[in-house]
Amino acid sequence: LSLIGAVGCLLVMFLINAVATVAAAGFVLVLYVWLQRRSLQTTWGDVRSGLWMAVLRAGVFQVQHTDDPRNWRPHVLVLSRDPTQRWSLIELADALTHNRGLVTVSSVLLNGAGEPPERMGFEEKIREYLHQRRVQALVRVFAAQQDPFEGAWQLIEAYGLGPLVPNTILLGDCQNPERLEAYCGLLRRIHKAQRNVVILRENEGSGFGRRRRIDVWWGGLQANGGLMLLLAYLLRMDLDWRNAQIRLKLVAPNEVTARMARGQLQTLLKQLRLGFEAQVIVAEGRMFDEILHESSRSADLVFLGLGTPGAEFTDYYHKLHQRTENLPTTIFVLAAPNYDFSEVLLDTETPTGERTATSEPRA
Repeated sequence: LSLIGAVGCLLVMFLINAVATVAAAGFVLVLYVWLQRRSLQTTWGDVRSGLWMAVLRAGVFQVQHTDDPRNWRPHVLVLSRDPTQRWSLIELADALTHNRGLVTVSSVLLNGAGEPPERMGFEEKIREYLHQRRVQALVRVFAAQQDPFEGAWQLIEAYGLGPLVPNTILLGDCQNPERLEAYCGLLRRIHKAQRNVVILRENEGSGFGRRRRIDVWWGGLQANGGLMLLLAYLLRMDLDWRNAQIRLKLVAPNEVTARMARGQLQTLLKQLRLGFEAQVIVAEGRMFDEILHESSRSADLVFLGLGTPGAEFTDYYHKLHQRTENLPTTIFVLAAPNYDFSEVLLDTETPTGERTATSEPRA
């Protein structure tokens, strides 16, 4: 609309006086080039830098400490030992934010590698890598003594500016059984800190595939369900995923329950206006793992919910790892407790949609 208005104004100017219009445009262009060449340098530094700092300061104090569901955006903190070797994590974070949320690419260095010169050099290396990939993100390198997971937790606790703190932690899957206990301990602490957890388990053979199909295994709008819908929707807004078909999948024990679920899903999706496709699968005595592998083997990306971290979470995650082996690239989602993502998705202030069927893992 703004572009149409600008073109309309320009056409009207030409109709009034074409010569004056050309003269005015030439004057503005010359003035712009002249100011650019002067660079607005003063003895106090770059005027533009000071102006941006003033805007930033005013903006930080205007941001509310309580999230407004209507304006929710994922502010993502990417955890990686060496981000230059984990491009898929950065790519996913960038696709989810669309330059609207904030992305911070972080790394935790151990012992001697965490000295200030090494940290600054590594930060510059990451910034250059992001610049080459045309990704706008902040960079933070943190030093830990011996335990990288403890260092990661300290970074999560300390990082941020006032109310501007990462609300979503994105990290890769743990492939080392010896570190699984510490890894799951970190997930517990992140969840207790009321941050969203997004875990990328990449299928190295296929990556993100053709970016044409996303399967969301769903069990209701509450808990992880709302966040998975929101993340899938944000992902499809990215240029690389704009043609992706998103399938919202539920498992029902029998045909009677499936008919009820289909009707409720269609009503919900019509209300949400997300353009997703609903698919209710009748179990007919089959285990969920069998249905999952059979139904999502041709997908490019799969969303699954994680159970709430408890005392047996390490054993649960280990079994989940085995059950989802050989799936396409999978994203495990654990929503922050006490945050109703249905308010972000729905026009009403109260969550709608009852859980009509269950689908493991926890959705």
